[in-house]
Amino acid sequence: VQLQASGGGLVQPGGSLRLSCTASGSGSGLRFTALGWHRQAPGKQRELVASIGSVGSIDYADSVKGRFTISRDNAKNTVYLQMNSLKPEDTAVYYCNGDYYYEDSSGAPVVGRTWGQGTQVTVSS
Repeated sequence: VQLQASGGGLVQPGGSLRLSCTASGSGSGLRFTALGWHRQAPGKQRELVASIGSVGSIDYADSVKGRFTISRDNAKNTVYLQMNSLKPEDTAVYYCNGDYYYEDSSGAPVVGRTWGQGTQVTVSS
């Protein structure tokens, strides 16, 4: 199971970006429980930005509340992060991750966690 993130780039302070992260692998039976976005700035530890559960429970880091919105499309196994009013301190590599499950060819459940490859977001004038 793989996650592919996209949508990063260079944006001016106050601007917006929308990140997407789509899963592939393990056929049509693949499902995700929790999905989330983390970020890592140079010289800093990776931190949770936002997460969304399978029934829509949502958490945000205090630093992004009111500016970022996480959402998901279960039919597409995709998670989004709409980022508005971006600040220079939002500059980081953004990673998506998800907890998944599916049944293998024998019907046995398979569970795991996977991460996307990261997408760079740079906020600068």
